[in-house]
Amino acid sequence: MKKTNLIINILFGVAIVVLFVLYFAMGNKRGEVKGTEGNAALTEQFTAAWVNMDTLMNSYDMYFDMKKELEESGRKKEADLNAKSRSFEKEAYDFQDKVQKGLLTRSEAQQLQTNLAAKEQQLYQLRDEMRMQLAEEEQVKLRLIHNSITEYLKEYNADKGYHLILSNTFGGPLLYGNPANDITKEVLEGLNKKYAETKKK
Repeated sequence: MKKTNLIINILFGVAIVVLFVLYFAMGNKRGEVKGTEGNAALTEQFTAAWVNMDTLMNSYDMYFDMKKELEESGRKKEADLNAKSRSFEKEAYDFQDKVQKGLLTRSEAQQLQTNLAAKEQQLYQLRDEMRMQLAEEEQVKLRLIHNSITEYLKEYNADKGYHLILSNTFGGPLLYGNPANDITKEVLEGLNKKYAETKKK
């Protein structure tokens, strides 16, 4: 009797284990089906586009205007530095000429030499400051251009409803984009139109 009860209990135990296994296995399959259906629905709804930034920058009027402004600023700074450098070179030449001709006392020569060394140091500092200023101006202009593009894309996308707009550049992370999703041309046209309107104000 005890053996019979033991066998029955073992059979019940095995049956319960089998039922649990079957229940969870079926539950996982149902979850997988639902998950697959959800992913399919998400994929159908998700839309993306891309913009070729190299093409955009090569034809964006704002970029060319900013580039001209930066080049003009660079030319002015370079001209100013060159003028100061020529003035310094003339002073240095005059000093050497007077020293060779014995037209200066020792104390006068020492004082002039000290002054020339200070002016030379100022020229180096001025050159470094100008380089920093140009680099800062360039960064500001690039941020202005980038901001104008992103702000326009927000307006543009209000009607289009893309979930994602990618930037495609040479050597960038986007290796391939479907040409059907390339919105570079219409974005460029919109940007130039908006920039032209801004310049009129």
